[in-house]
Formats: sequence, structure tokens, C-alpha cells
Amino acid sequence: MTRRGPHFSLGRSPRRKQTQGGTLTPNQVGLALVLLGVMVLLGKTMRIKWGWTQKLFLPASILAGFLALFLGPEVFGSIASALGTDRFAEGGLFGEETLAVWKTLPGLLISVVFGTLFLGQKLPKPKEVVELAGPQLSVGVAFASGQYVVGIALVTFLLAPLFGINEAAGALIEIGFEGGHGTAAGMQSVFEDINWAEGYDLAVAVATVGLLSGIVIGVAVINWAIRTGRTEVITEVKDRSIEEQRGLFRRDEQYMAAKMTTRPSSVEPLSLHVAFLAVAIGVGVILLKALQWVEQMLWIDKIELLSYVPLFPMAMIGGIVVQLGLNFLGYEHLIDQNMMLRIQGLALDLLITAALATISLQAIANNFWAFLILCAGGILLNVFLLLWLAPRSIPEYWLERGVGDFGQSMGVTATGLILMRIVDPQAESPAFESFGYKQLVFEPFFGGGIITAVSIPFIIAVGPLPVLGVMTALFIFAIATGLFYWGRKFGIDRSKAAGGTKALGNHKANMEAKAAAAAAQQHKD
Repeated sequence: MTRRGPHFSLGRSPRRKQTQGGTLTPNQVGLALVLLGVMVLLGKTMRIKWGWTQKLFLPASILAGFLALFLGPEVFGSIASALGTDRFAEGGLFGEETLAVWKTLPGLLISVVFGTLFLGQKLPKPKEVVELAGPQLSVGVAFASGQYVVGIALVTFLLAPLFGINEAAGALIEIGFEGGHGTAAGMQSVFEDINWAEGYDLAVAVATVGLLSGIVIGVAVINWAIRTGRTEVITEVKDRSIEEQRGLFRRDEQYMAAKMTTRPSSVEPLSLHVAFLAVAIGVGVILLKALQWVEQMLWIDKIELLSYVPLFPMAMIGGIVVQLGLNFLGYEHLIDQNMMLRIQGLALDLLITAALATISLQAIANNFWAFLILCAGGILLNVFLLLWLAPRSIPEYWLERGVGDFGQSMGVTATGLILMRIVDPQAESPAFESFGYKQLVFEPFFGGGIITAVSIPFIIAVGPLPVLGVMTALFIFAIATGLFYWGRKFGIDRSKAAGGTKALGNHKANMEAKAAAAAAQQHKD
């Protein structure tokens, strides 16, 4: 790789927002954001009105993104051109300026999403993490590393020789499936830097296939597991309320979106949380600049990696640094986790809508068979690991816990949470707790973490085969620890794990005991 000379890319800033008419004005940027909000509202309306979207649990942002894509130049513009007018060829119904803004948003918002991951999180003791999240971590690492193994192997030995696709495509399954739309968008500048801009469009498309198939397959597996006695919380298929299917709360339901941590007379709590997030992203910028400077001074003549690394994984580390700092100073109560989740959710909804609205259908068409084979390989791997590895590695509630990792490995963390909420609506199992603990160790590396960020630079710098070797070793290690360490430690009967026999159920028994003790104490008082 050629030396570029000293520079600080900060994760490669988005392309300059220009159109044929020049630099965008503030009013044009504002209008683009307004139209994006309108698309999200229309997507939510589609979820409320259309029954098939409810059965598939499709997020409003996905529906909004598809609607915007249809109304843009890729579909509506092409139809108009075929009918004899090129008026909508560049910007569809939205205009070229609006699309120019939308194209830059995913690369910016992904740092917001990752910066909030650990802000407001309670960092548990190491022993708690190991005991509860250990089996979950083995399964999660198997999902992530396995996607590299399947992807790189398919590209190296089949797709590159047959279709001539870029060797960096070997990382698309993990970027799109495990990372989701946010990670795919965050890697846009990396694809541009290796002169394969089509990779971004393919990554977003892979993420879309993963999210949709993850929900559809996940719900189907849950229904099958309930009918065959493989679940422990829900033992029969129940119809969900109309409000739940529409993604709404009933009027009588009480749900607190966030907690007030400061008095608005001094500073609005939302403003304070945004300020903490800004500090976290700022710390990430400093860390990335420092690492890039070290690379410039030491080894860039031989190999160039960190100049390709985007900002968002460093923003995540910045969030950890800010949270640890607040814990040390005794001000950790100023951050509410639910408030950070609301900020994260807003950024993710806008990110997904903008990313889907601006993908190139031509790029997918140019690589259709390679794209299809990669998606099929990733789906088959994930289904196999859910049904074979999870019950043999997770000691109790394997379906309730394993389906969360499956959902995450097919789309985003939210997909896993949706599936866990379906199979365990009242959080009676340790699924959410163990999943959260696992995330503390897992997120800094995979699904948008450090390994995801450097995977493509490594493939370009040293070739796909060394990366394939490392990921294969990690994949085998993850499966071995799940089967022969956690499986044996908790005495899992593998023949029973593969069938419909119930698992240990200790967590549920403990909950019932605690509830009984509390009732007895209340009666005594």
C-alpha cells in the first residue's frame, strides 16, 4: 500500500456536501431533515395500517427507508425517465440536495449510536460477567467469527474467481448481518478508500436482508420451539394484542421513557445527556487521532491500517471512558440509561431511513449472484448455530437467550431484543441480563467494534487468507469453549438439549422463591 503522507482522517469525514449547483445551504439541510422525519412518520403509519408489516414486526425505519427509496431516483426517477421525462432522474421527488444530505447522515449518526452504548450502563463485577455471560459470549463470538469464515471462504474460493468481486466482500456478512445498517453506513468511507464504493451499497443491502430474515426466521423458530416444548417461559402460542402488533402502547399501560437526572431550571436533562455524548465522541476523536499519529510515526511504510478505521468504534470507547470517569467522581447518577437509549434510537431510526433511501440498486444488480450467495451463506450459518450450538452451550433457557444472539447476528441489537421480548415478555428468564453482560465484552470488538473496523484494511493489506486463518481459529475456539467448557461445567445433557426437554430452570425457581419470601414478609409486617 502506498504512503499517503501525514493526515488525520477521524474515521474519514463524509464527502463534502455539494451538488451540481454548489455547496448546500442551511435551508436545504434543514429541509432534508424535515423530509426525513416525514418519511419516518409515514413508515410508522404503514406499520399501524398494514397487517403484514405487523406480523413481520418490521420497524418503521425500514418501511420509511423503502418508501423513500421508491420515491427517489432509483425507482420513481427511473420510471419517470422511461416515460419520457428526466426531471426526476437525479433526485426523485425529493431533489438532489436532499439526497446529498441523506447520503452523509449515516456516517455521522453511527458515532452517536455507538457513543451511547455504554453511557448510563452499570459495569458489573468481572465474576458476574464470567458466570452469566460466559456461555453467551462463546455463542456470540461463534456467530461473528463464523460470518467471517463463511464470507471470506465464499469470496476467495468461489465468488472472486467466478464473478470477479472485490476480495473485501468477504467481510460483508459480518458488517451487514452482525453490524447492521449502522455499521454498514459507518464503513462507507472505508469502501471509498479502497476504491470499491459499491461495497457500501452491498453492505446496506446485506444488512436489510439480515434484518428482515432475522425477524421472519426468528419468529418462526420461536413458534416452532414453543410447539415442541423447547421454551421455558412461554409454553403455548398466544395471540398478541393489536397495540403490540402495531408497535403502540395501550392507554392504560405505563412506560417511563427516561428519568429526569437534573432540574430543567438549570439544564434540560436531554441537553445534558447530549453534552455527555458529545464529550464521548470527542474522546473518540482524540483516541483515533493519537492512534493514527502512532501509525504515521512507526509502521505506515510497511502497512497502513488505522487511517482506514472509522470514528464510531472509538466513540464507543470514548463512552466507556466518560462513564468510568463519572463513576470515579461519584456523578454516575447524572446519566440515565433510558435517556441514552432514546437518543440512540432516534439516531438509529434516522440512520436506517437515510441509508436505505440512498442505496444504489444498480450496485446490487451488478453483483446480484455474489450478493445472493453471501446472504444465503450467512443465514444458513446463523440458523445452524442457533439450533445446534446454543442448546449445547447455554445451560438454561437456551432458546430465550440464544435467540437474542441470533437476532443480533442477523441485524442489530434491537432485533435480538425484539425476539427475546417475544419469547420472554415479562423478563422471567436471565436472557436480558446475560445478553447485556455479554455485550460489554462483545461490542468493543465485533458488530461495529475494533475487529469490524480493521477487517477490510487487514484483508486489503495482507490478503484474505491470513484473515481467514485467524477467524477460523477463533471460530473453532468459540465452539470448543461452548461445547466442552460451559456445556460440561453446567452439566448440559446434549441429547436432551437437542430435544424438547426443559433445562435447569434455576433462575425461575429463584424468582419464585424471592416472590414468596417478599409476600411472606409483607404479610408479617
